[in-house]
Amino acid sequence: MTQTPGISLAPLIDAHAIMALHDASTAEWHRLPPPNVIIVTPPEDFPTALRALHQANFELWHLEDEARSPYVIDREIASVKRIIDRVNQRRNDLMERCDALLLEALSRHGLPVSVAPLHSETPGLIVDRLSILALKIFHTREEAQRADASPGHIRRNKERLHLLEEQRIDLAECLDRLWEQIIHGQRRFKLYRQLKMYNDPSLNPVVYKKPRA
Repeated sequence: MTQTPGISLAPLIDAHAIMALHDASTAEWHRLPPPNVIIVTPPEDFPTALRALHQANFELWHLEDEARSPYVIDREIASVKRIIDRVNQRRNDLMERCDALLLEALSRHGLPVSVAPLHSETPGLIVDRLSILALKIFHTREEAQRADASPGHIRRNKERLHLLEEQRIDLAECLDRLWEQIIHGQRRFKLYRQLKMYNDPSLNPVVYKKPRA
């Protein structure tokens, strides 16, 4: 019996499996020294791209903590900010890579349907939002369980944790629904290039208009 495209493509996106991967990776990486792995070549499959995207967000989270520390000097903050720019570029590239891999898989089945209504937010963008929510949930849970925190701090973070978990469940349902509509020809998405400008000196007037010594 031949499978329909909807059946064969369905496992590519499973929001609950994606959330489980995010949670497991977050816990794993927090047990290790901060990762310093640079993704040089684009991942060749969607699960690898998912994990690489989450790793970029994990790195950004902790770099942003460093940049906001009142205990470091300005020169160190500037250095961290430049690293943030590079990792954020990698993060955006990986969002696009996730969408490109999905579109490659869809194209083998004649999808997305060209006349289907266009969805402005791509699966890659939604997965990125789920990744960030996973990190927020992990760190908010840490704050809600701190033995040295005040009762007010604990209560506030428990409230925040409840809200974050609700938001993640809502977003996961939206992702599953969108993917189901895409593989059944009811919706489509396009690969949108982020075209970030801040990492290109030739596009930064503060750089290219500065007189040379």
